[in-house]
Amino acid sequence: MHERRRRTFLTHLASLALVAVSALGLAGCKKAAQQAGPPPDVVVAEVVQRDVPVYMEVVGQTRGSQDVEIRARVEGYLDRVAFSEGSFVRKGDLLYQIDPLPLQAALAAAKANLATAQARLEKANTDVARLRPLAEKQAVSQRELDNALSAQDANRAQVDANRAAVEKATLDLGYTHITAPLNGLVGTTQVKAGNLVGRGESTLLTTVSQIDPILFRAGISEADYLRFAKRFVEAGGREGEKVPIELLLADGTVHPHKGQVDAIERAVDPTTGTLAIQVAFPNPQLVVRPGQYGRARFVSEVKRGALLVPQRAVSELQNLYSLAVVGEGNTVKFRNVKVGPRVGSLWVIEDGLQPGETVVVEGLQRLRDGIVVSPKAAAAMPQGSGPQPPTGTR
Repeated sequence: MHERRRRTFLTHLASLALVAVSALGLAGCKKAAQQAGPPPDVVVAEVVQRDVPVYMEVVGQTRGSQDVEIRARVEGYLDRVAFSEGSFVRKGDLLYQIDPLPLQAALAAAKANLATAQARLEKANTDVARLRPLAEKQAVSQRELDNALSAQDANRAQVDANRAAVEKATLDLGYTHITAPLNGLVGTTQVKAGNLVGRGESTLLTTVSQIDPILFRAGISEADYLRFAKRFVEAGGREGEKVPIELLLADGTVHPHKGQVDAIERAVDPTTGTLAIQVAFPNPQLVVRPGQYGRARFVSEVKRGALLVPQRAVSELQNLYSLAVVGEGNTVKFRNVKVGPRVGSLWVIEDGLQPGETVVVEGLQRLRDGIVVSPKAAAAMPQGSGPQPPTGTR
């Protein structure tokens, strides 16, 4: 009984061994067949080496080069609004008219008081001129002369006070005629005809903004500012003088006029850790308005002799970047690299690649490390008339 079981076990074991040997032989034949087949076709490109400008972008908001609040300086009822809201106005154009009649009456009263005071002063002058020689001859007492002199001084002061009142009434009457203080874009009116303005406060009527040039204000970090300043020093001249700055608008278009740095804040804001910069852009067509958001873009540095490959040649997995490099004998070797900024359809490789090497651009999915391939050259990488700004900038 035991002998029969032992023979059965040995028979099964031999069968299993035969199956395993057959499977290994089949796998070996399949692998040999794969290796014996033609190498896969891949599209390759040679690494390009050239100088690459690195752009910096900062997000900010536009404002007028002058934003002037138009306020009522006297109390009164608004007679009319003399401008079209949102239109361009020139310096001296009439904006508002406040009812002038009460102030005209106040001016007339002030002038009347001045005339009365002047008449009293004339009488006091006459009295002094008459009493002075008589007092010298002791025909009148010194007290009478002193009283006349005091009356003369009091009336002279009264004339000065009334003259000041006339000047103030004249100014107040002039404030009823409100004009544009500069050439610019006028906003919507905050009050309508018939409203009482100027009672207890200088009522805000509207705002006029000078928008040519238009200012763009943004905050940058300390590190970005240092790169910013070094770039300006390299450009020569005063800080920010010769580095052109582009303005990217909300619709993705670029403002047609390049700007220059207008001002840099004195100190870093301790609450945000940023430094405010202000850039002036010509705006002759008056397209850009105050309050718009946009991005200012400029070259912060130039990478000399940077290595570039097509972006589609770079594989990314969990923040690790790799390339398939075709080496000697058309053998593929996968290599981890450190990437830099993107420039148009290219990608700067900062570490892990050498000039003159060839990388796989198409056909990465069917490759593995050590495989032999049949490379075909890709179309020439674009040089362009000038470098394109990288994506993913600050």
